[in-house]
Amino acid sequence: MKNYLLFIVSLFLTSIFSFGQNGPLREHFKQKKEKIKALKVAFITTELDLTSDEAVKFWPIYNAFEDKQQEIKKQKFKAYLERTDANLIDKLSEKDAASLLTQMESNEDDLFQLKKKFISSLKGVLPSNKILKLKKAEEKFSKKLLQQYRDKKNNR
Repeated sequence: MKNYLLFIVSLFLTSIFSFGQNGPLREHFKQKKEKIKALKVAFITTELDLTSDEAVKFWPIYNAFEDKQQEIKKQKFKAYLERTDANLIDKLSEKDAASLLTQMESNEDDLFQLKKKFISSLKGVLPSNKILKLKKAEEKFSKKLLQQYRDKKNNR
């Protein structure tokens, strides 16, 4: 789980930095992100053994969920970074710290509600066993991607 979170944070930071860059670096990160997304689509499709009918119905729901989830996480991370620098955390007033915690709780609740809605939407598209397999497939893909990144980094 720790590795999964590390991967997500790394991917998120990469996305943020790529949007702030101009030119070739931004394009490079955009291509990498698209490649990872294509690999994820193929991996999940295979792991869930989606039929063509299921895939046609599943992927628009999944992509909308992923986009909304990224939006919420981006808002959460942005708010957190804006208000908490390593040196500023100790300088936050109790009121500001409480406000930040409330905002973080709200974002977590938004993510939870989004996940509930997502699962509910999938129930009309996929059998329950495939919905359960989805979470496992996502974790498996993240671990595989993280391991490939580590292997590549260690071979340099």
